[in-house]
Amino acid sequence: MRKERSARMAVTTGDRAPEFDLAVTQLERVRLSDFRGRSNVLLVFHPFAFTAVCEDEARDLQENLQSFRDANTEILFVSCDAPAARQAWKKELGAEYTFASDFWPHGAVSRAYGVFNEQTGAPHRGTFLIDDGGTVIWSLVSARDERRTDMVPESLDTLRATA
Repeated sequence: MRKERSARMAVTTGDRAPEFDLAVTQLERVRLSDFRGRSNVLLVFHPFAFTAVCEDEARDLQENLQSFRDANTEILFVSCDAPAARQAWKKELGAEYTFASDFWPHGAVSRAYGVFNEQTGAPHRGTFLIDDGGTVIWSLVSARDERRTDMVPESLDTLRATA
């Protein structure tokens, strides 16, 4: 009997990143394949828009945006909130990176990455640094209420050196 990856087991360092197709707006989408051979991706899942801990994390990412750009890394901040809510919150925060929605099919991408919480219907705090070839080179999964403070991993220094 072949062992399948559990839906609850998160993608880890060294894994091939699951492909994704997320809504940004009603008409705009973002896919992992958009970045292949072009740039790295920091895929950041969080539970809900318009919440204090998630807002702190969003602001941390904005404050460190230049570090990510210097390392040729795009940030995708993802929750299961509807695309319109995501964009309203992005505007309120003044963020300059991509806010994407895993709204429909509900949680499909966060499930693929092993960070969907079936009890709350929202992702756990999962962070995945994916190189431009599609391999996860760093990951961190935290409990829902824990604020991530290390979203600029040492792996970014390696990427910066090769950018």
